[in-house]
Amino acid sequence: MTATSDSTRGEAWVAIDIAKRWNVVLFEAPTGERRRFRVANTREDHDRFIAFLQRQPGHCAVAMEPTGVYHRPLAHRLLTEGFAVYLVSSIAVARYREATYGTWDKSDPKDAAVILDLLKQGKTLHFHDPLLAGIHDIQELSKTYMQVALARTRLSHSLQTHYLPLYWPEVQRFWLAVRAAWLPELLCTFPVPAAVLRLDQATFIREAWTLAGRKVHKKACLAQIYELAKHTIALPIDPDSLAVETFRLQLKQFLALSRQRAEIESLAERAMGGNADFALLKTIPGIGSVLALTVLAEAGDLRRFGHHRQFLKFCGFDLARAQSGARKGQDHLSKRGNADLRRAFWMAGTIACRMRENAFQAKLDRYVKQNPLDKDLRRKALTAVAAKMARVAYAVVKTGTPYQVFFEETVPSGSISLSQGR
Repeated sequence: MTATSDSTRGEAWVAIDIAKRWNVVLFEAPTGERRRFRVANTREDHDRFIAFLQRQPGHCAVAMEPTGVYHRPLAHRLLTEGFAVYLVSSIAVARYREATYGTWDKSDPKDAAVILDLLKQGKTLHFHDPLLAGIHDIQELSKTYMQVALARTRLSHSLQTHYLPLYWPEVQRFWLAVRAAWLPELLCTFPVPAAVLRLDQATFIREAWTLAGRKVHKKACLAQIYELAKHTIALPIDPDSLAVETFRLQLKQFLALSRQRAEIESLAERAMGGNADFALLKTIPGIGSVLALTVLAEAGDLRRFGHHRQFLKFCGFDLARAQSGARKGQDHLSKRGNADLRRAFWMAGTIACRMRENAFQAKLDRYVKQNPLDKDLRRKALTAVAAKMARVAYAVVKTGTPYQVFFEETVPSGSISLSQGR
């Protein structure tokens, strides 16, 4: 939070409630006089609004409640024109509105008044424009990768839960590796068992040889698929039917998304190849090109955090407790931070725990030692591993030292414990 100093009392205050088409502005002059008007998200209205603020005596402090990314163009314009821009938390606006008006009802003018009050009290955050900070490109690369990966995962689930059970349930056992694309490639040519049985086994193996990828026992695998086609329980669908064409369309879309993901990974390597922090983060088990890119895109320069606890709070890995009167609540994650960073460190921790001989896997083993089959305990342990991953990422960037296997086991970890006794 940024406290408002006494030197700003003579300034004008500007509160903006952001929306998709129209922004509600509440302006308060140094004399206390207030004006309320609307600013459309057009170049003409932005020009008039900037000209109005520039005519005011002294300096204008501007606060806005971010809504999606609709605030970014106006905030960037204000910053480039020399105005101080602050952000107000949506949670703070909701709580303050409820306390002030005694109701959950909201409206744009009411929200603008709440934003103005929070600005005058200093309950704001400085807005750091990614474009001016030079991280806009890697942010968009990271977010695009997330959208492509999410679409690919959803399509993968659709293929495994709808299409394969109908058209060829026996081959689902081969859909194992997350990155293996040989089975979708094979199914594009042979989507149903009837398409396989049109050929004899030797001809099928010869035509499917280049589609099956690089496998050690490729001939045995293709022979097994041919036998599965002979004893399938799939629906008797004609390979040239319209239903099979829709199946092929989904398979081609899955392969296209896989190629897009690989292309974005290649772009990340080229864009960040000379970045020292990027190279340091990649030395940590579980963190590859995309996750290192995500950390730098969402957190910026990790050296700006004075302590690892500040970085954990920024990620939402800090502990919070709800208690009242005689009731003492339990510690839990606040989750009041950057969700993309939490997801990145969770994924990195999960990957690291599948590897051999690293401190993250050792930490997970210690936590679940009492009851390895307890899924809730394992979830909490993975959360602690993700928080540890965030601390290690902060440490390697802050100190400029590559990750050393098991080195952090010799110093106090300061980790999130699952109980008081641990």
